[in-house]
Amino acid sequence: MTTPPCTPAQSVIAMAASAGGLNALSVILGGLPADFPAAIAIVMHLSPVHKSLLAEILSSRSQLEVRQAQTGDILCHSSVFVAPPNHHMSVVQGGRIALSSDEAEKVHFARPSAEPLFASVAEVYQSHAVAVVLTGGDGDGSFGVQIIKDRGGRVIAQDRPTSQDFSMPQTSIATGDVDFILPLTEIAPMLIELITPGKA
Repeated sequence: MTTPPCTPAQSVIAMAASAGGLNALSVILGGLPADFPAAIAIVMHLSPVHKSLLAEILSSRSQLEVRQAQTGDILCHSSVFVAPPNHHMSVVQGGRIALSSDEAEKVHFARPSAEPLFASVAEVYQSHAVAVVLTGGDGDGSFGVQIIKDRGGRVIAQDRPTSQDFSMPQTSIATGDVDFILPLTEIAPMLIELITPGKA
């Protein structure tokens, strides 16, 4: 299977969500322009026994190209990659995606988990990495945001009033490594500000 040519992304935004995540992701992706100059990688806690339609649903709500990630995909400018159910997603040197087996150890009782994604994006993209922790119940992402910050990246967490479940954002905020705690509708404008050259 051939993939369309792409411009490898210089910046990557790693997003994590659980309960209420579909709406949150829809609002954020719907607020980004078609030529958004970064790649987005998404981990959402999904049922491991059902086919996921998350990529198709988000594609219908965004101007960006949204696809379910496969091992070897290149993180392309203006593209969104969604982790498939039951597989951790990480990024390796060269900006390629690697998926775990469906028997990989769960992290925070989840597979996929935000932790492998956040940690790997931090290592590869350093100060050009942004983590976004959205609504969800548990502490997933809280270790990864610390690595993002340690490597010079930025961290955004969704605020309590707009979160269906504030547990995930709250656990990351408690680390002291969150730069911005924002209402859902303000996250896309902040991403544009952080990623657009000359603005951040």
